[in-house]
Amino acid sequence: MIKEFKELSTDALFKIANEELLNTYKVSKLVDFFTFIWAKKTTLLLEIDGVSIALEPNNIIVLTPNQYLKYIEGTDSIIYQFNREFYCIKDHDKEVSCIGILFYGNQNTSIIKLNETHQRKLDLMHQVFLDELETVDNIQAEMLRMLMARFIITTTRLIKQQSDFNNVYDTQIDLIREFNVLVEHHFRKEHSVSFYANKLFKSPKTLSNNFSKFKKTPLRIIHERIILEAKRLLIYTEKSAKEIAYEIGFDDASHLSRMFKKHTSLSPSEFKKKLILDPVAN
Repeated sequence: MIKEFKELSTDALFKIANEELLNTYKVSKLVDFFTFIWAKKTTLLLEIDGVSIALEPNNIIVLTPNQYLKYIEGTDSIIYQFNREFYCIKDHDKEVSCIGILFYGNQNTSIIKLNETHQRKLDLMHQVFLDELETVDNIQAEMLRMLMARFIITTTRLIKQQSDFNNVYDTQIDLIREFNVLVEHHFRKEHSVSFYANKLFKSPKTLSNNFSKFKKTPLRIIHERIILEAKRLLIYTEKSAKEIAYEIGFDDASHLSRMFKKHTSLSPSEFKKKLILDPVAN
Protein backbone atom coordinates (compact mmCIF):
# COMPACT_ATOMS: atom_id res chain seq x y z
CA MET A 1 0.00 0.00 0.00
CA ILE A 2 1.41 3.35 -1.09
CA LYS A 3 -0.80 6.43 -1.00
CA GLU A 4 0.49 9.70 -2.45
CA PHE A 5 -0.37 13.35 -2.47
CA LYS A 6 1.15 15.39 -5.29
CA GLU A 7 0.92 19.11 -5.88
CA LEU A 8 1.90 19.84 -9.47
CA SER A 9 2.25 23.60 -8.97
CA THR A 10 4.96 23.17 -6.33
CA ASP A 11 6.29 19.63 -6.96
CA ALA A 12 5.24 18.77 -3.40
CA LEU A 13 5.11 15.05 -2.65
CA PHE A 14 3.82 13.27 0.45
CA LYS A 15 3.52 9.50 0.87
CA ILE A 16 1.98 7.15 3.39
CA ALA A 17 2.90 3.51 2.93
CA ASN A 18 3.78 0.17 4.45
CA GLU A 19 6.67 -2.17 3.65
CA GLU A 20 5.66 -2.07 -0.01
CA LEU A 21 7.51 1.24 -0.12
CA LEU A 22 10.43 -0.26 1.82
CA ASN A 23 10.74 -2.90 -0.89
CA THR A 24 12.03 -0.14 -3.17
CA TYR A 25 15.04 0.01 -0.81
CA LYS A 26 16.05 -3.64 -1.09
CA VAL A 27 19.37 -2.26 -2.37
CA SER A 28 20.97 0.62 -0.45
CA LYS A 29 20.14 4.02 -1.90
CA LEU A 30 19.63 7.60 -0.80
CA VAL A 31 16.35 8.11 1.02
CA ASP A 32 15.93 11.47 -0.76
CA PHE A 33 12.98 12.39 1.50
CA PHE A 34 12.38 13.25 5.10
CA THR A 35 11.21 9.86 6.35
CA PHE A 36 9.53 8.34 9.40
CA ILE A 37 9.55 4.52 9.62
CA TRP A 38 7.25 3.17 12.31
CA ALA A 39 7.58 -0.50 13.33
CA LYS A 40 4.16 -1.55 14.58
CA LYS A 41 4.07 -5.17 15.80
CA THR A 42 7.22 -6.83 14.45
CA THR A 43 10.88 -5.88 14.32
CA LEU A 44 12.12 -4.27 11.12
CA LEU A 45 15.66 -5.06 10.02
CA LEU A 46 17.20 -2.08 8.27
CA GLU A 47 20.61 -0.83 7.24
CA ILE A 48 21.14 2.92 7.69
CA ASP A 49 24.35 4.42 6.32
CA GLY A 50 25.91 0.96 6.34
CA VAL A 51 24.92 0.20 9.96
CA SER A 52 22.49 -2.64 10.72
CA ILE A 53 19.54 -1.57 12.88
CA ALA A 54 16.79 -3.73 14.39
CA LEU A 55 13.85 -1.35 14.76
CA GLU A 56 11.76 -2.86 17.54
CA PRO A 57 7.94 -2.78 17.65
CA ASN A 58 6.41 0.56 18.65
CA ASN A 59 9.55 2.47 17.70
CA ILE A 60 9.91 5.15 15.01
CA ILE A 61 13.16 5.90 13.21
CA VAL A 62 13.68 9.31 11.58
CA LEU A 63 15.77 9.75 8.42
CA THR A 64 16.92 12.78 6.46
CA PRO A 65 17.33 13.02 2.67
CA ASN A 66 21.13 12.61 2.84
CA GLN A 67 20.99 9.16 4.46
CA TYR A 68 21.24 5.75 2.80
CA LEU A 69 18.62 3.09 3.52
CA LYS A 70 18.46 -0.63 2.86
CA TYR A 71 15.40 -2.68 3.85
CA ILE A 72 16.22 -6.24 4.88
CA GLU A 73 13.05 -7.71 6.37
CA GLY A 74 10.02 -7.11 8.57
CA THR A 75 6.29 -6.47 8.17
CA ASP A 76 3.49 -4.36 9.63
CA SER A 77 5.05 -0.93 9.28
CA ILE A 78 3.90 2.61 8.58
CA ILE A 79 6.08 4.99 6.57
CA TYR A 80 5.66 8.72 6.05
CA GLN A 81 7.81 10.43 3.42
CA PHE A 82 7.76 14.01 2.22
CA ASN A 83 9.99 16.36 0.27
CA ARG A 84 11.01 19.94 1.02
CA GLU A 85 8.37 21.25 -1.37
CA PHE A 86 5.64 19.58 0.68
CA TYR A 87 6.94 20.73 4.07
CA CYS A 88 10.13 22.74 4.44
CA ILE A 89 11.35 22.12 7.97
CA LYS A 90 13.71 25.09 7.71
CA ASP A 91 10.92 27.54 6.84
CA HIS A 92 8.63 26.10 9.51
CA ASP A 93 11.18 25.60 12.27
CA LYS A 94 9.74 28.42 14.40
CA GLU A 95 6.49 26.45 14.44
CA VAL A 96 7.84 22.94 15.07
CA SER A 97 11.36 23.48 16.54
CA CYS A 98 12.62 20.20 15.10
CA ILE A 99 15.86 21.13 13.32
CA GLY A 100 18.88 20.13 15.37
CA ILE A 101 16.84 17.64 17.42
CA LEU A 102 14.55 15.44 15.34
CA PHE A 103 16.36 16.20 12.07
CA TYR A 104 20.10 16.92 11.91
CA GLY A 105 20.55 16.36 15.64
CA ASN A 106 23.73 15.26 17.39
CA GLN A 107 22.81 11.60 16.90
CA ASN A 108 23.31 9.92 13.55
CA THR A 109 19.76 8.56 13.57
CA SER A 110 16.87 9.47 15.86
CA ILE A 111 14.75 6.63 17.28
CA ILE A 112 11.53 7.36 19.18
CA LYS A 113 10.02 4.86 21.61
CA LEU A 114 6.24 4.81 21.91
CA ASN A 115 4.32 3.76 25.00
CA GLU A 116 0.64 2.80 24.83
CA THR A 117 -0.52 6.40 25.20
CA HIS A 118 1.79 7.60 22.40
CA GLN A 119 0.66 4.73 20.18
CA ARG A 120 -3.02 5.59 20.60
CA LYS A 121 -2.35 9.25 19.91
CA LEU A 122 -0.36 8.56 16.74
CA ASP A 123 -2.78 5.85 15.58
CA LEU A 124 -5.58 8.42 15.67
CA MET A 125 -3.41 10.92 13.80
CA HIS A 126 -2.60 8.25 11.21
CA GLN A 127 -6.29 7.64 10.57
CA VAL A 128 -6.83 11.38 10.03
CA PHE A 129 -3.92 11.37 7.56
CA LEU A 130 -5.57 8.56 5.61
CA ASP A 131 -8.95 10.32 5.65
CA GLU A 132 -7.39 13.54 4.35
CA LEU A 133 -5.64 11.73 1.52
CA GLU A 134 -9.09 10.62 0.37
CA THR A 135 -10.54 14.12 0.64
CA VAL A 136 -9.64 15.93 -2.56
CA ASP A 137 -10.52 19.61 -2.33
CA ASN A 138 -8.83 23.02 -2.40
CA ILE A 139 -7.63 22.81 1.21
CA GLN A 140 -6.31 19.24 1.12
CA ALA A 141 -2.68 20.34 0.84
CA GLU A 142 -2.96 22.71 3.79
CA MET A 143 -4.68 20.08 5.94
CA LEU A 144 -1.97 17.52 5.20
CA ARG A 145 0.75 20.05 6.02
CA MET A 146 -0.98 20.93 9.28
CA LEU A 147 -1.15 17.25 10.19
CA MET A 148 2.51 16.78 9.38
CA ALA A 149 3.39 19.78 11.53
CA ARG A 150 1.46 18.20 14.40
CA PHE A 151 3.19 14.86 13.87
CA ILE A 152 6.62 16.54 13.84
CA ILE A 153 5.84 18.52 17.00
CA THR A 154 4.67 15.35 18.77
CA THR A 155 7.73 13.30 17.83
CA THR A 156 10.11 16.18 18.62
CA ARG A 157 8.62 16.42 22.11
CA LEU A 158 9.13 12.68 22.57
CA ILE A 159 12.77 12.92 21.46
CA LYS A 160 13.34 15.67 24.01
CA GLN A 161 11.75 13.60 26.77
CA GLN A 162 13.72 10.48 25.88
CA SER A 163 17.14 12.07 25.44
CA ASP A 164 19.67 14.31 27.15
CA PHE A 165 17.45 17.29 26.29
CA ASN A 166 15.29 16.38 29.27
CA ASN A 167 15.78 18.81 32.18
CA VAL A 168 17.76 21.26 30.03
CA TYR A 169 16.74 24.91 29.84
CA ASP A 170 15.03 26.00 26.62
CA THR A 171 17.78 28.57 25.99
CA GLN A 172 20.36 25.78 26.14
CA ILE A 173 18.29 23.60 23.81
CA ASP A 174 18.04 26.43 21.30
CA LEU A 175 21.81 26.97 21.40
CA ILE A 176 22.51 23.26 20.94
CA ARG A 177 20.01 23.09 18.07
CA GLU A 178 21.73 26.00 16.36
CA PHE A 179 25.10 24.35 16.87
CA ASN A 180 23.90 21.07 15.35
CA VAL A 181 22.52 22.87 12.30
CA LEU A 182 25.74 24.83 11.83
CA VAL A 183 27.77 21.62 11.99
CA GLU A 184 25.54 20.07 9.33
CA HIS A 185 26.12 23.08 7.05
CA HIS A 186 29.84 23.62 7.63
CA PHE A 187 31.50 20.36 8.73
CA ARG A 188 33.06 19.81 5.31
CA LYS A 189 35.24 22.89 5.74
CA GLU A 190 35.22 23.86 9.42
CA HIS A 191 36.46 21.39 12.04
CA SER A 192 37.17 23.58 15.08
CA VAL A 193 34.87 24.41 17.99
CA SER A 194 36.02 28.04 17.85
CA PHE A 195 34.48 28.53 14.38
CA TYR A 196 31.03 27.42 15.59
CA ALA A 197 31.37 29.33 18.86
CA ASN A 198 32.06 32.53 16.89
CA LYS A 199 29.04 31.91 14.69
CA LEU A 200 26.93 31.61 17.85
CA PHE A 201 28.56 34.67 19.48
CA LYS A 202 29.87 32.51 22.32
CA SER A 203 33.31 31.61 23.58
CA PRO A 204 34.40 27.98 23.02
CA LYS A 205 34.31 27.47 26.80
CA THR A 206 30.74 28.82 27.10
CA LEU A 207 29.62 26.64 24.21
CA SER A 208 31.20 23.56 25.81
CA ASN A 209 29.59 24.37 29.17
CA ASN A 210 26.17 24.25 27.52
CA PHE A 211 26.88 20.64 26.58
CA SER A 212 27.82 19.69 30.17
CA LYS A 213 24.65 17.58 30.65
CA PHE A 214 25.22 15.72 27.39
CA LYS A 215 27.32 12.66 26.68
CA LYS A 216 29.00 14.40 23.75
CA THR A 217 31.18 17.48 23.63
CA PRO A 218 30.95 19.97 20.74
CA LEU A 219 34.26 18.68 19.36
CA ARG A 220 33.07 15.09 19.43
CA ILE A 221 29.88 16.02 17.57
CA ILE A 222 31.96 17.73 14.85
CA HIS A 223 34.29 14.73 14.58
CA GLU A 224 31.44 12.19 14.50
CA ARG A 225 29.75 14.09 11.66
CA ILE A 226 33.03 14.08 9.71
CA ILE A 227 33.50 10.34 10.31
CA LEU A 228 29.90 9.59 9.31
CA GLU A 229 30.38 11.40 6.00
CA ALA A 230 33.69 9.66 5.40
CA LYS A 231 32.02 6.29 6.01
CA ARG A 232 29.16 7.12 3.62
CA LEU A 233 31.62 8.05 0.89
CA LEU A 234 33.73 4.96 1.51
CA ILE A 235 30.70 2.65 1.46
CA TYR A 236 28.66 4.17 -1.36
CA THR A 237 31.20 5.71 -3.74
CA GLU A 238 34.39 4.63 -5.48
CA LYS A 239 36.34 7.64 -4.22
CA SER A 240 39.75 7.05 -2.72
CA ALA A 241 40.60 7.88 0.89
CA LYS A 242 42.64 10.83 -0.37
CA GLU A 243 39.75 12.19 -2.48
CA ILE A 244 37.38 11.84 0.46
CA ALA A 245 39.78 13.65 2.78
CA TYR A 246 39.93 16.64 0.45
CA GLU A 247 36.15 16.61 -0.03
CA ILE A 248 35.54 16.99 3.70
CA GLY A 249 38.10 19.69 4.31
CA PHE A 250 41.46 18.07 5.00
CA ASP A 251 44.48 19.45 3.14
CA ASP A 252 46.47 16.47 4.33
CA ALA A 253 44.76 13.07 4.02
CA SER A 254 46.77 11.76 6.96
CA HIS A 255 44.83 14.07 9.30
CA LEU A 256 41.54 12.40 8.36
CA SER A 257 43.19 8.99 8.60
CA ARG A 258 44.27 9.63 12.19
CA MET A 259 40.83 10.94 13.19
CA PHE A 260 39.09 8.04 11.43
CA LYS A 261 41.31 5.46 13.14
CA LYS A 262 40.75 7.06 16.53
CA HIS A 263 36.97 6.68 16.13
CA THR A 264 36.81 3.33 14.30
CA SER A 265 40.14 1.58 15.07
CA LEU A 266 40.68 1.37 11.29
CA SER A 267 42.21 3.70 8.74
CA PRO A 268 39.93 4.70 5.83
CA SER A 269 41.82 2.31 3.55
CA GLU A 270 41.48 -0.55 6.04
CA PHE A 271 37.77 0.23 6.44
CA LYS A 272 37.30 0.11 2.66
CA LYS A 273 39.23 -3.15 2.40
CA LYS A 274 37.12 -4.69 5.16
CA LEU A 275 33.97 -3.67 3.27
CA ILE A 276 35.17 -5.49 0.17
CA LEU A 277 36.16 -8.63 2.09
CA ASP A 278 33.18 -8.75 4.42
CA PRO A 279 30.36 -6.41 3.29
CA VAL A 280 27.81 -7.95 5.68
CA ALA A 281 29.87 -7.01 8.76
CA ASN A 282 29.46 -3.31 8.00
